[in-house]
Parts: sequence; structure tokens; C-alpha cells
Amino acid sequence: MDRESGGGSGTDHYYSENPSAPEELHTAVVDLRGMRLTFITSSGVFSKARIDRGTELLIDTLEIADGESALDLGCGYGAIGITVARLAPESLITMVDLNRRAVELAMRNAALNGVDNVEVMQGNGFDVVGGRRFHRIYTNPPYRAGKQLVFAWLEQSREHLFEGGALYVVGQRKQGILSVREKLVELFGSVDTLGIRGGYRVLRCFYRG
Repeated sequence: MDRESGGGSGTDHYYSENPSAPEELHTAVVDLRGMRLTFITSSGVFSKARIDRGTELLIDTLEIADGESALDLGCGYGAIGITVARLAPESLITMVDLNRRAVELAMRNAALNGVDNVEVMQGNGFDVVGGRRFHRIYTNPPYRAGKQLVFAWLEQSREHLFEGGALYVVGQRKQGILSVREKLVELFGSVDTLGIRGGYRVLRCFYRG
């Protein structure tokens, strides 16, 4: 099992709605984009021991302009969305995850880090945001949930971006990031690589309408 995957096997993993693993809380204090942030994590959520290297790379390379709307898709305990909210205090950051435990932690972590410009929603991918569109969508998708789900998120992202908006996806080769890149080229026409580190890479593509 990937040490950073965050737990479970079979159907009980971090992309379960109600993880069965007993709750064991941890606290991680980290420096992200020049800010000291604190996150409470737990068993049954993605990367419970530390912020995983892919998420760190995505945070290091993502872009946001104050006032833009953004979606943290598959937010886990909130590292990406909360960081973005601190970077852009005039923006509304929407954070979504299927895992109820992760959603509860994301809400708790937003308050812990003094963030009030976020909304945290529990549900399956884009289902809970309806027809809303965003200027930025960030995701470290649940690769362990399967390629079909990951590709569905990529396809649905087109329908939830404003024209000129950008999708940011992180992953590593063993997770299938190269096939993700091929899919993004098919969907968006072109893809930029914003960063490569420790086997992970961050891809960005713009929706041109």
C-alpha cells in the first residue's frame, strides 16, 4: 500500500463515504506558501500522517487571484482549499469530499486556521455543486477509486469552469498521471506542466469554451 494513500483496503479507503477505521486524530503543523498552518487529521482520510508530496507540489504551483471563485475537488481535511482561502481572502473557496470524516475535519481546520471564506460540502464529486462554475478547480483525485471516476472528474471539469478558467491536477506516474495528461489534451486541447518533484507532476489546462 502507498504510505501516503491514507488507509484501508478494498472498498474501505479514503474515498469511502463513511470510513470504518476507528478515528485516531493527529495534528500536522506545516509551512505552505509562506504561511504556518495547522491541520487536524485522522485515520480513514487521505494521507493522515502528513500532507502528501503531491498535494504539497500542487499547493506550491497553483494560481489564484483574489476575488476568483475556486473549487477544491476531493478536499480531504482541507490543505489545498484552506491554503487558497488564506492566499485570496476576497475569494469564496468551495471544498467538496465524499468522506464525511474528511469534511468534518476540513470544517474544523478552516476554523482552526482563521478561514471564513470557505464552504465545505459533503458529496460525490461535482454532484453537490450543481451547475456552478469556477475560475479555478484544483484536485489531487482519488486514484485508488479507479480510472473511471478520475476521468469522469476531468470530463465534468469542463462544464464547471468559466471560459478562461483553469483546472489543476496532480499525480505521479504509477497513479496514471501520463494517461491523465492524454485525457486532458483530448478534453482541453493543450496542457501545461507547472511542476515536477519527487515523481509527482502538476498539470494545468485552460477552458477556452
